[in-house]
Amino acid sequence: MPQVVANRIAIEYDTFGSGDSEPILLISGLGVQMIRWTVPFCEHLAEQGYRVIRFDNRDVGLSTHFSDPVPDLAAVAEAVSRGLKPRVPYTLYDMADDAIGLLDELGIAQAHLVGRSLGGMIAQLAASVYPHRSLSLSVIMSSTGNPKLPPPAPDAMATLISPAPDPLIDEAGFLDHSVAASRIIASPAYLFDETAQRAQALREFKRAYNSGGFGRQIAALAATGDIRAQLKAITAPTLVIHGQADKLVPSAAGEDIAANINGAELMVIKGMGHDLPPELYETVITAIVNNARRVHGN
Repeated sequence: MPQVVANRIAIEYDTFGSGDSEPILLISGLGVQMIRWTVPFCEHLAEQGYRVIRFDNRDVGLSTHFSDPVPDLAAVAEAVSRGLKPRVPYTLYDMADDAIGLLDELGIAQAHLVGRSLGGMIAQLAASVYPHRSLSLSVIMSSTGNPKLPPPAPDAMATLISPAPDPLIDEAGFLDHSVAASRIIASPAYLFDETAQRAQALREFKRAYNSGGFGRQIAALAATGDIRAQLKAITAPTLVIHGQADKLVPSAAGEDIAANINGAELMVIKGMGHDLPPELYETVITAIVNNARRVHGN
């Protein structure tokens, strides 16, 4: 897969569809590689007449890995609560700059931005800091960072913070942990495919493993904090998609995004958790495309 240097880091990416079509930039979530945007999803989206671009965020996959120690999250949260600037390797604003830097290197003036989970916050920041670069914005299973929003369910929070076995020492234990975590936050209305989940986890581990990236990205999230004030600058047609059964990022977070972006539309999907099962590809892709077409008044 190709790579560019943007915002002083290497960014791994690939594309689907015609280079002459309007671009859609897919932004991945916390500690998640770009291949979590699966090939079938990307191909089907491209078939709707778009050039689909997925990429590895900094500190994950085959993009630049940082070597900074993982920050003390309690210290980061304390600094933010006191209105101070915490010491972290980077924030979500830097990650938004990465996304726009990738577009620069690809010669793309404007793109439709689609982000999931943490990537949804990155997409919101990119669309607000660079409103002239975003054609439309679709935010999936994400948040505003509003500290008053409901917290994750206890088992989902435990999944997020519990350390996985080191796959270099205990690959089977690492895969068991990954599957168990995926099961907890999965969409309850759809079949959980343990074999597929295990294969995905193994594929990501074999592709690239970065033990500190997850923690540094959490620190970036904590240091960025509440982004609601920034969202007033978004001018792109915006769609917010959220699962009604999301245990990790409760649906109130999606409602909060829609309430803070002028003209945003909210789509709550019954039985959807904090994942994107294949059975929902058609529904989500149709929604993204319909939102993208709002740019041209369709």
